[in-house]
Amino acid sequence: MVAELRKTNTNLYETDYNLWILDTVTKLKNKDLSDLDWENLIEEVEGLSRRDKRKIESLCMKLIEHLLIFKYWQAEKVRNRGHWKKEITNFRKQITRILEDSPSLNNHLYGRFERCYKDGRDLAVDHSQLLPSTFPENQSPALNKF
Repeated sequence: MVAELRKTNTNLYETDYNLWILDTVTKLKNKDLSDLDWENLIEEVEGLSRRDKRKIESLCMKLIEHLLIFKYWQAEKVRNRGHWKKEITNFRKQITRILEDSPSLNNHLYGRFERCYKDGRDLAVDHSQLLPSTFPENQSPALNKF
């Protein structure tokens, strides 16, 4: 089937991405380096790093959002405490797993933390509908104890 599609499609990457992946894996396993679609393979490998970076930033923003609403949204704390704590634990565990698999992302996250904090604060404002002044503009050390 792959051979038939290769004959009819000049660029499998554009016509059937899943089949392109399977074909590329087969070529790599067979060490058939001369027939690899190098341009798209390089693009995909670079994309893996970008996806991991975006994912860890997103998790960090969501963690900050929940830490802020847990600490500052007093009117909803009794009703939502359990859910918010579960979310905080979940985001922390996901971040930890990603950093265990890719420790170099620690540096990326450290470099983007201020932006993640600002975005997480914006999410907390939207989520809670509280005034932005409710939440600290900069990371509060008090959040670390949660």
